[in-house]
Amino acid sequence: MLITPAYAQAAGAGDTNSMLMSLLPFALIFVIMYFLILRPQQKKVRDHADLVKNIRRGDTVVTSGGLVGKVTKVVDDDQIEFEIADGVRVRQMRSMVSGVRAKGEPAKESKESAKESAKDDAASK
Repeated sequence: MLITPAYAQAAGAGDTNSMLMSLLPFALIFVIMYFLILRPQQKKVRDHADLVKNIRRGDTVVTSGGLVGKVTKVVDDDQIEFEIADGVRVRQMRSMVSGVRAKGEPAKESKESAKESAKDDAASK
């Protein structure tokens, strides 16, 4: 059995198109994986980095090990010290904090905004 020249020519012309069509599903899967898995994970990592960076004294934190305590001291950029019971203080790496349950001391207010908030408190009573 011999292949006729017409069949041989048709196979060569459709080969480029067929190769592109066979790679299209892989590219489509990669795009879907990027939007469904990679982007949300990157956003989660960014949010955790912001959370860890903004920990301050007085915050109630939850560690990845499940300990809940109140931050008593921010040691440095890598460590915090928090109290899990009366007189029991623990040092923890900031990256091991999984969440902040309650915000602590607010940033220092200027004198003008402190006067305004005092007036608002007095007016509400």
